[in-house]
Amino acid sequence: MTGVEVIRLAELREAPLSVDELRAAVSDPGAGGIALFAGAVRESDQGRDVTRLSYSAHPSAAAELRRVAEKVAADYDVIALAAVHRTGDLEIGDLAVVVAASCALIDRLKHEVPIWKRQLFRDGSSEWVGGA
Repeated sequence: MTGVEVIRLAELREAPLSVDELRAAVSDPGAGGIALFAGAVRESDQGRDVTRLSYSAHPSAAAELRRVAEKVAADYDVIALAAVHRTGDLEIGDLAVVVAASCALIDRLKHEVPIWKRQLFRDGSSEWVGGA
């Protein structure tokens, strides 16, 4: 780690959320992969039609979101983490929550799982990558 804080973004906001913003927030040259979760407002819940949602948050919610993010970062091999949750009125399809994490998991998989990659080049040559 280069001294950059692991929790890159943890907040509540009324403005629409952006998957691209959170992906950019956790992008890191040391990360071999980024995992994203985007939760959207759906049109039904437990067999009932939903027309919209309205989120409100306790004054401690932002601090609790950060606390949970810090616990996840401490418990797992995370390089960077970002989590944002909407408040206010949302329509069907609006993003309610977006969470992103980057880690070196893919590097561990490449070293421990016996899968090889053959790269084929435009000049007709090829090389195998992977496997120790």
